[in-house]
Amino acid sequence: MDTDIFKVEVLTSEHVKHVTQLWRDSMSEALGIEPVHSFQSQAYFLEYVLPTDYQVVVVVDSLTALPAAFMASSDLEVNQLYVALQYQNLGIGRHLLNLAKMRSNGSLMLRTFEVNLRAQTFYQSHGFTIRSGDSNNEEGLPDLVCNWNR
Repeated sequence: MDTDIFKVEVLTSEHVKHVTQLWRDSMSEALGIEPVHSFQSQAYFLEYVLPTDYQVVVVVDSLTALPAAFMASSDLEVNQLYVALQYQNLGIGRHLLNLAKMRSNGSLMLRTFEVNLRAQTFYQSHGFTIRSGDSNNEEGLPDLVCNWNR
């Protein structure tokens, strides 16, 4: 990730509309289904619910001032990590994942969907082991649990 172009910022209300849209677009592309929540409920979740348990950061493109990616993580878990379609394969996801690893207590857990082969490959290439999940998600899709230990 080119840190001269991309800056990591804490989520603010000014980011919410664009981050919600990139989240919905990236997730739809990865899963092949439309979002199960309305735009408004997802934006509310992003702005008011996620920050109660996770640090939510946004990667902003300094050339356009628009969000390119976001991540919600704690010292134990990466709850959300999405990169806008046009910004994928630029090292942004790797940068965010490394940030989560640095802030972790030495291990991280995350979930991804079984259908999202790109995410599986990405997480495995960054040292995560993958096992079956419980499919207890709102999308009703089979999921996987990914674990990383320092």
